[in-house]
Amino acid sequence: MRYALYFTPTSSDALTKVASNWLGRNAFSNERIRRPLNPLMDDEQIQALTHDARRYGFHATLKAPFRLNENKQEDDLIEDLIKFSSQNAAFTLPRLKIQQIGPFFALVPAQKNDELNDLADEVVRFFDPYRAELSEADLLKRKPETLTAKQRDYLSQWGYPYVFDEFRFHMTLTGPVSEEKQEKIRRCLEDFFAPVLNESVEVANLALFTEEESGAPFEVHSLYPLAKTYKSHKRAGQQ
Repeated sequence: MRYALYFTPTSSDALTKVASNWLGRNAFSNERIRRPLNPLMDDEQIQALTHDARRYGFHATLKAPFRLNENKQEDDLIEDLIKFSSQNAAFTLPRLKIQQIGPFFALVPAQKNDELNDLADEVVRFFDPYRAELSEADLLKRKPETLTAKQRDYLSQWGYPYVFDEFRFHMTLTGPVSEEKQEKIRRCLEDFFAPVLNESVEVANLALFTEEESGAPFEVHSLYPLAKTYKSHKRAGQQ
């Protein structure tokens, strides 16, 4: 079992519904979703393009997937998620935009948000005691030879290379896209997500995702409302 601390909107949120339609899977229910017809790409092409993103579910990484330290239990993690969420305030991102990051595409904030970066930093620090040390095989999967010296240090110390000043909030929508197809994919994504791209996004909860076994799809286990939103912890899908 692996756990991950992500941000994702609630299951009833319009952004969640559009993103689930694009990815072809709902991470709350783990149900496959039939995509609407797309004039720019057929379903088989989108299926291949979204293979990895679909398995991880629609999310933004705050604390990358980890196995529990042998001294910790799931109940301990949940208790601290409730505590942490109650002590950190919700906030709003004015809107998201489609952005190319290296060879793949994602949704990112349209403008810098210090509250978002601060929240990500605190999640990494606060929950690191729950993380088991990475094995040599896990470290190699991160291809350390492609990382900077600072990123390798972060990987060794925090289990993930893209934390703190290397962190960049993003909600992955595709796998790698070849250069000759990038403009077409950008147009396709901007058209598909157009109904929600001008809407604000409430960062109002932390989400606990789980991976039952290696290679299994990540699913939303539960949501933990941030302060100044809801007063009590709700299980995933309960609105």
